[in-house]
Amino acid sequence: MKKFLTSAVAVSALALMLGMTSARAEHAVDPNAKPGGAITITYKDDVATLDPAIGYDWQNWSMIKSLFDGLMDYEPGTTNLRPDLAESYEIAPDGKTFTFKLRQGVKFHNGREMTADDVKYSLDRVTNPKTQSPGAGFFGSIKGFDDVAAGKAESLAGVTVVDPYTIKFELTRPDATFLHVMAINFSHVVPKEEVEKYGADFGKHPVGTGAFKFAEWTLGQRVVFERNPDYWHKGLPHLDKITFEIGQEPIVALLRLQKGEIDVLGDVIPPAKFQEVMADPEQKDRVVEGGQLHTGYITMNTTMAPFDNVKVRQAVNMAINKDRIVQLINNRAVPANQPLPPSMPGYDKEFKGYPYDVAKAKALLAEAGHPDGFDTQLFAMNTDPNPRIAQAIQQDLAAVGIKASIQSLAQANVIAAGGDKAGAPMIWSGGMAWIADFPDPSNFYGPILSCAGAVPGGWNWSWYCNKDLDAKAAEADSIVDPAKSGERARMWSAIYGKIMEDAPWVPVFNEQRFTMKSARMGGADNLYVDPVHIPINYDNVYVTDVQ
Repeated sequence: MKKFLTSAVAVSALALMLGMTSARAEHAVDPNAKPGGAITITYKDDVATLDPAIGYDWQNWSMIKSLFDGLMDYEPGTTNLRPDLAESYEIAPDGKTFTFKLRQGVKFHNGREMTADDVKYSLDRVTNPKTQSPGAGFFGSIKGFDDVAAGKAESLAGVTVVDPYTIKFELTRPDATFLHVMAINFSHVVPKEEVEKYGADFGKHPVGTGAFKFAEWTLGQRVVFERNPDYWHKGLPHLDKITFEIGQEPIVALLRLQKGEIDVLGDVIPPAKFQEVMADPEQKDRVVEGGQLHTGYITMNTTMAPFDNVKVRQAVNMAINKDRIVQLINNRAVPANQPLPPSMPGYDKEFKGYPYDVAKAKALLAEAGHPDGFDTQLFAMNTDPNPRIAQAIQQDLAAVGIKASIQSLAQANVIAAGGDKAGAPMIWSGGMAWIADFPDPSNFYGPILSCAGAVPGGWNWSWYCNKDLDAKAAEADSIVDPAKSGERARMWSAIYGKIMEDAPWVPVFNEQRFTMKSARMGGADNLYVDPVHIPINYDNVYVTDVQ
């Protein structure tokens, strides 16, 4: 099960208040791990990109983390923050200046040493609107962000290279999430010369400092990573090679795993086979279960008629039978009534949400001027169980007069439609549904519900923008005193309560992750359901049959 960042948040916040320096201890390596060997992982769909400034789905998230590094990271399999490319950091007493000392001798895969200039370049790049990064909004507290976002400046004024191994960040306000932001993929460091060499194709030719080097990408067939022999962390990675086979139907992949032909199911256990697998003791023994900071939801494009009417959106919330949808996935989730999952700080246990009420939904539609319903489109990922869930949603909508045609597409196509303001009236987010980038309630707001996320290529597929809530969110994230963590959580609860009044989403369920590995795979179970290196911490897993 997932560990939650309680003690680590308190320690980081206390260091912030006192201006302490947090020194880095050497990262431990599993003493049972044997170096060498290769593994194969299957996915149905191809990867969209391996550019850390662009990639933002569960499939490429941990791949990118194995190719690139950031100033901060988390202890493997946990949500406990620790320095990574940084050896140490110091936070000013006012909470608005962060100074990081970099590890020396770290090399990019092209052989060049990484320096503070590369960190600054990477952050200037990710916040430049020309990059169209869905994560640009994470950096909104850095001085100069607004000028860069508006195209008035090419560089963040608040990021200063002190010397080749020291970089300083000046913020416009205290930011309780900033160390987390320095750990997300969008902060990962890239070499300018390689980005300029490949341009828009850098995501197909990634070069980082990570444990693995990019070796091959045959579109529609496979992606291959090889061990980085110059990786700064001695003893990692354990594996020599990872092959991601593309185009594998999950049921076929399960059969291959049972035969010992592959090692990990990238797309998890097929729902249609879940009960069969769990009933077989030998197979069940290879199943790994992990908690997730996850919410699956339906978005409604609030800029597109008729979803620009709040009563229509509230009616849709009342039309969806969430209990039935949870049953479709063998009860591997719990029904959701708000954006935050139950394990996240700020989750409101008293909030009731919208009841399943067909009659009330019809009445609201009539009040909104649609007594006979309307026609629309529902976009959904084409990997099981998402088509079946989309059909259940379609049936629920039809019961209140809304006729939704299903657009069942590959993940990358659904993501593209969501990032286009005129692209998709409704999206079922399953298969791409939100799993927190870091364990803090702000992470369910900034990328997917804030004004900063409602941009072309962004992840705010409802295109919901409430500037008053943006201001309240900034106020909540300025509370860095651990003694006031309860106050901050209550502020976030109020923000999400207002969002549910505006109803840009239908929160549907909070899901557990189940995956399956071959008998030869070694390493702690939490590495295979890593809450941050989602879905697998490739750097730390290993095989047990190496001679």
